[in-house]
Amino acid sequence: MAYSRFIIFTCFLAFTVIALGAYTRLTDAGLGCPDWPGCYGQMTVPESPDQVVEKAYLEQRALEPHKGWKEMIHRYFAGTLGLAILVIAIWSWRRRSRFADQAVWLPTFLLALVIFQAALGMWTVTLLLKPVVVMGHLLGGFATFALLVVLALRTSERRRMRGGGRLRLAGAVGIIILVAQIALGGWTSSNYAALACLDFPTCQGSWVPDMDFKEAFVMWRGLGINYEYGVLEHPARTAIHITHRIGALVTFLYLGWLVVKAFQLGRGLQAGALLVGGLLLVQVILGVGNVLLHLPLGVATAHNGVAALLLVSLVYLNFRLWRQQH
Repeated sequence: MAYSRFIIFTCFLAFTVIALGAYTRLTDAGLGCPDWPGCYGQMTVPESPDQVVEKAYLEQRALEPHKGWKEMIHRYFAGTLGLAILVIAIWSWRRRSRFADQAVWLPTFLLALVIFQAALGMWTVTLLLKPVVVMGHLLGGFATFALLVVLALRTSERRRMRGGGRLRLAGAVGIIILVAQIALGGWTSSNYAALACLDFPTCQGSWVPDMDFKEAFVMWRGLGINYEYGVLEHPARTAIHITHRIGALVTFLYLGWLVVKAFQLGRGLQAGALLVGGLLLVQVILGVGNVLLHLPLGVATAHNGVAALLLVSLVYLNFRLWRQQH
């Protein structure tokens, strides 16, 4: 039906926004426009300082059109996503009058979430790439994508499968672990700690390099600080990087165990288990590649995108685990 197809389209749009956001962040274009929602007071990017209407913005940041366009294209797609979710919310409420089983709480929550995401996008700029805001914006984007996938599954799946019984709780724990690891990845990226270690599996030629955990995880450092290119000293960045590596190991081991258990259960779970397992392996390879290849743009962007796909594949596996046959 048209409603289901539109939700699936919106899922693809959400993934595109995530990929564009990663590309914008990794090309240091997050402050390509010093204001929000426009760029130097305009809805397109000025090509020269002479075209800037509000000259005060030039005092905040020199005009770099190539960075401004990256930021604005991301905003255009994010705005389109917000409008699509608004359409889904209105559509679901209108369908409720015709279909008694039409759920409206999830589309409504998605609308609230995307509004909050817009606020986080604004604060990302106005608070000068404050890491806790950037990380929250990343998690909000992933949550939007994952919940859209849940909505698509709930809309299209009418047949109830046998559930996974005891693996239900294990699957939910897997999502918690993965989300924590994604948050660590966002913290690593927003603090420019991805290149704190340039070798693997050691770091700076040592198993225990110099690290400063006290400074590494300070969530709030006040206002007026420009976090572009990071403010932490190298030992603090190293502590963040090593924590992300440890988190990756824990995530790999736990999800690997979950994949094996789900595959052994069968009952329609094998496809989901294989999908999670395959994406997990790809994600590990991309993570190691980021270190050894010194964070090439393509690999780093793919690492972010595959993390989103891994999350929704795990959501799909959990959806299968929780579907019960009457």
